[in-house]
Amino acid sequence: MSQASQTSQSEETKKAQEEHVTLKVKSQDGNEIFFKIKKSTQLKKLMEAYCSRNGVNPTTVRFLFDGERIQETSTPVSLGMEDGDEIDAMVEQTGGI
Repeated sequence: MSQASQTSQSEETKKAQEEHVTLKVKSQDGNEIFFKIKKSTQLKKLMEAYCSRNGVNPTTVRFLFDGERIQETSTPVSLGMEDGDEIDAMVEQTGGI
């Protein structure tokens, strides 16, 4: 491979990494699942994938970033997320006395 093609490949790899972000979703019991998504992707996809993997109903889980509830239409860019940031997944509890 020539030096020029190696350089362009490394630039493409770097550009692709800048377009993606790796996020950690942590449940109340301490389980962690990592997701790599584009920075412009709505977080609804991540939420649905998390619920599907864990076999939980999406309407019973609340996702929080820095203590604030995440809207489905939010994106990592709109929330200022960076690589390695953590999202908390809280299961809605009903009842209790």
